[in-house]
Amino acid sequence: MKKIVVYSVSVIYYLFFLSCLLFFHVLQVLGYRLFGYAIHKKSVDYLNFMLLRCLNILGARIDFQKLPELPKNRPLLIVSNHQSTYDIPPIIWYFRAHHPKFISKKELGKGIPSVSYNLRHGGSVLIDRKDSKAALEAITAFAQRVEKNNWAAVIFPEGTRSKTGVPRRFQRNGLKTLLEHMPRALIVPISVNNSWKFGKDNYFPMPLGIRLTFKIHDPIEPSHFSEDDLLDQLEATIKSGILDV
Repeated sequence: MKKIVVYSVSVIYYLFFLSCLLFFHVLQVLGYRLFGYAIHKKSVDYLNFMLLRCLNILGARIDFQKLPELPKNRPLLIVSNHQSTYDIPPIIWYFRAHHPKFISKKELGKGIPSVSYNLRHGGSVLIDRKDSKAALEAITAFAQRVEKNNWAAVIFPEGTRSKTGVPRRFQRNGLKTLLEHMPRALIVPISVNNSWKFGKDNYFPMPLGIRLTFKIHDPIEPSHFSEDDLLDQLEATIKSGILDV
């Protein structure tokens, strides 16, 4: 009986989830073509709000710690561990005042309603992870764009998702490039817990009753540290907030 319930709720969830992606894809395209960035961004914000409500269908709770007071007159560098695609909608929604933009693999730039369009047109960057030189050049241009607009750059320095919740060693080249080209940025570390559980069965069926938590650590001023000390502390801080799995 429990298995029937889990599969049934998962089907209902995906019907709502896919409907949101398709509906907001149309809104994104119209908003971007007719009105430009501002309206497009609004549609992305509310898409991600609705994706959070879809998770509630699964009985999921999203505990996103209240943000500290963050400046809007300087860019942010949001650094987080990465457990699943469900790390992303809460960051977009709760940091929406800071225009979060992502570093994503190029494969995500096509084929996914709403998501691919936003990655191509919303200010994020798509990189080829097999071409490290081109990837760093793209990240450099991305960092300069975020710095200029006082947006927030989001990076998952593990490089890929942790499918068990156990954090991977951070890859530092992307972080170093962002720090070099975002000299005014304030760093916001985040520890994500439990989103890996959504993917433990390859995202179907979806588990019920997951408590997805985001711990927002105290912001870090990069100028107070040497580069190596900064990266060491950043990695230690994020990993300190990850629950035992």
